Amino acid sequence: MKALPRWAWRFALAASLAGLAQGAAAEASACIEVEVDGQRAPPSADCLTQKLVPRAGAARPAGAALAAEAIVQRPSNQLGLFNRAATGHRMGDQFGRSAFPQRPPDDPGARPPAGR
Repeated sequence: MKALPRWAWRFALAASLAGLAQGAAAEASACIEVEVDGQRAPPSADCLTQKLVPRAGAARPAGAALAAEAIVQRPSNQLGLFNRAATGHRMGDQFGRSAFPQRPPDDPGARPPAGR
């Protein structure tokens, strides 16, 4: 049996080390799901975090904003939230004094419009 040349041994060693490194990287990124007696164990927090990390190739353009950022920039009255100025306008001078908005006083001499 003839011995392998020195360069062949080096090549084999480099190939095996590269394979081990790829295997270790694959194991680090793999999430293991376990089922015992028909019940699935919840995945670990590390596994869920790995799944949520964006991929390197899926980068968004520099000027693009998230949809949530557009919502945050909208005024509060468009979102249906409390707006002090709008509430103060609706309540009139009763704002901060009563739970009922300001209404004009009843005019006993006022008549309903004609033709109705």
